[in-house]
Formats: sequence, C-alpha cells, structure tokens
Amino acid sequence: MRLPNGYGNVSKLSGKRRKPYRVRKTVGWDVDAATGKSTQKYVTIGYYETRQLALQALADYNKNPYDLDAANITFAEVYEKWSARKFEEISASNIAGYKASYKLCEPIYNKAFSELKLSHLQGIVDNSGKNFPTLKKLKILFNQLFDYAIANEIISRDKNIVEYVEVGTQEKSTLHYRFNAAELDTLWRWASGNEYVQVILMLIYSGVRPGELFATKCANVNLEEKSFTIEKGKTVNAARKVPIHDSTLPFFEHWMNKGNEYLITNLSGKKFNFDTAHGVYTDSFWTPLLKDMGILEYKNADGKITNHLPDDTRHTFTSMWKEKKLDEAMRRKIQGHSGKGIGEIVYTHFEFEKLREELNQL
Repeated sequence: MRLPNGYGNVSKLSGKRRKPYRVRKTVGWDVDAATGKSTQKYVTIGYYETRQLALQALADYNKNPYDLDAANITFAEVYEKWSARKFEEISASNIAGYKASYKLCEPIYNKAFSELKLSHLQGIVDNSGKNFPTLKKLKILFNQLFDYAIANEIISRDKNIVEYVEVGTQEKSTLHYRFNAAELDTLWRWASGNEYVQVILMLIYSGVRPGELFATKCANVNLEEKSFTIEKGKTVNAARKVPIHDSTLPFFEHWMNKGNEYLITNLSGKKFNFDTAHGVYTDSFWTPLLKDMGILEYKNADGKITNHLPDDTRHTFTSMWKEKKLDEAMRRKIQGHSGKGIGEIVYTHFEFEKLREELNQL
C-alpha cells in the first residue's frame, strides 16, 4: 500500500543484511541555485529486520517525531527514546530492573552519546559498588542503548564499545551460611515492626526456596490447614504441599489479608520475579533490612567478611533440622528433594500432621 505524501518511506537495501529495511523521512529540500533542481533531504530513522517493524517505526516517528542529531543527542535522551517504546513490550519487573540500572548512569546523563568512551562506561561500573548480577543487568542496558543508537544512526557500528566493558564474573560457590542463634533473635525482635522481616522468617521456618515462596499465590494458601502449595519449582520434585510453622502462621495471615494475587508482594502489591530479577529484591529489600539490623555481614570459612544471601534461609532451615535430629526423610519432603509431583502426592491427614509436628519442633 502506498504511503501518504510526506509520511516517509521504507526501502529494502541490497545485499545480505541483518536489518535490510531502511526507514527515512523527508525533512526538507536543497535547491541548486544554478539549475533550480530540487533534491530531497532525508533523516534516517533506523534499520529493521522486517518490513512490518520498519513500518511500525515510521508510524511511531510520525506520531512523536524526535531529534536524531547525532552531534547533540545525550545518553539520557537516547534512554528516553528507547524506553518509550521498549517499556510497552516488557513486564513491570523488567522495567524496574532497567530503571534501577539507569539510575547508576547519572554521571553520563548529559554526555553526548556519540562522545561516550569505554572509560565512561567502565567508570559507571567500577564506581557503582554493586554485585555481579546487578552489573550484568547494567551491561544489558548498555547493549540495548547502543543497539538503538546504531539502528538510528546516532553512532556507527564500530562505536559499539559495550563488549569491552568488564563487569566481573559470578562467583561460583555452593557454600551458604546459616543465621546463628543471635541473628535469629534479632529477626524475631524486628518482625513485629516490619513485614519484610517476617518474610525472612517465613522462608527460614518453611525451608522453601525464595523463588518458590514469591511465586506462591494466595489461592494456594490454606490457613485452616496451615499449609501452602508450591505448584512448580526448580526441580521436578519441587511441586509439593508445605506445612506452615505455628510461629509464622500470623505472618501468613497478615500477607493473606492484603488481598493480592500473590502472597508476598513488593510495595506496589506486585509479584517479586525472584527467579529472573532477584537483584531487585536483594538490593532493595534484603540487603538494606539486614544492614539496618546489623546482621548482614559474617565471617566465612576463609576468614573473609561477606554478606548473607537469601538462599541462606534455606540452609538455616536444614541446619536447624539436623541439629534437632529430626526425621531426614520428612525434611526432604518439605524442601522438595524427594517425592513425586504434587499431582501424584496424596497425603493422608495423619501423614501431613506428622510433617507439621516435626516442623514445629524447630
């Protein structure tokens, strides 16, 4: 279908290209004084993989024209243009993650994007004080913005320096350190005044993985039976029914009374996407809380000072269970190490009561 006059055009470039569809818009005319011949002046909006994407980009530009002057557009302006479109396509949790990464970039907000150098990006990383998962998300943001800038001819492809940004590597460790008795006492003292401290105790006294609790819907909590059901988890054995410890039952009741879809939610009443964006919970809730309580840091087996992590709650449960010399098979059932999927597990009332009796000895 022919596009209206002045609307712009989409053309397919020759050769083998990953993004062969070029989008341009006429922004004026040059007139040769000698011949009187007029030549169109174009602005290139970008290059796209399909004609449909190219037409959408052209429609977006006509709806809200933006300045693509490569000499002047800043890092902040590129982010605004990119996010206006990107955020329509992704979840709220992913948006929050990108916004958190963008906040780290404040020193280069007003820097012309075309003038950015490796030292600028590496400086943001080195001075952020953040851990590897957070820095990995920051590098993803850099990649997104540089891809956008290349597609819109703000910079040339050879100016993409993101691959050289060093964010370190994930430390591979299977070691987790339990909360000791003094730290548990501190958690209980704070629990009455902070619902997110209650969540830490709910994790410790249920033994479930953090992602499993955060994925639990209110519809899967049975306060009368004192149980909650995990529909799926990290392993094939993870689907199960978990008893609620008597001491944490009031915390479950508190969160249930909020009336949200998910049992544990953020300040906006939305789900924590712990499995895909655990850094949001760790950086905004876990770390500040434990730091305020004075129990964030501990000395590990090598004598180094390090921080407690959310998975330490599960390790604490296991340690307490073994210290009490409780039934090991029951612990594995509660924690999802053995047994079949929830659709194939049928607890008798007696069996489930035995699980709860063992749990309440912690």
